Amino acid sequence: MIETALSIALGCVALAMLLNLYRLLRGPTAPDRILALDTMVINAIALIILFGILEESGTYFEAALLLAMVGFVGTVAYTKFLLRGDIVE
Repeated sequence: MIETALSIALGCVALAMLLNLYRLLRGPTAPDRILALDTMVINAIALIILFGILEESGTYFEAALLLAMVGFVGTVAYTKFLLRGDIVE
């Protein structure tokens, strides 16, 4: 039963990533693309966690945590670059 629910959840998150990829490629403005990239990072974290539950391994949760930290720093850097044109002050 849980395998079926995980399979459906993996499919839904994969579909969400495809839709985010469309917005990333076709976004009319740079902030739309940044938001799509940030949402793709969140969906990637969800995929990693779902796969970790499916495999019953704790290593995937640590990888998801690392990806969350890197994704946050990347989003802040992109938005700071858009606002100021310079990342390092």
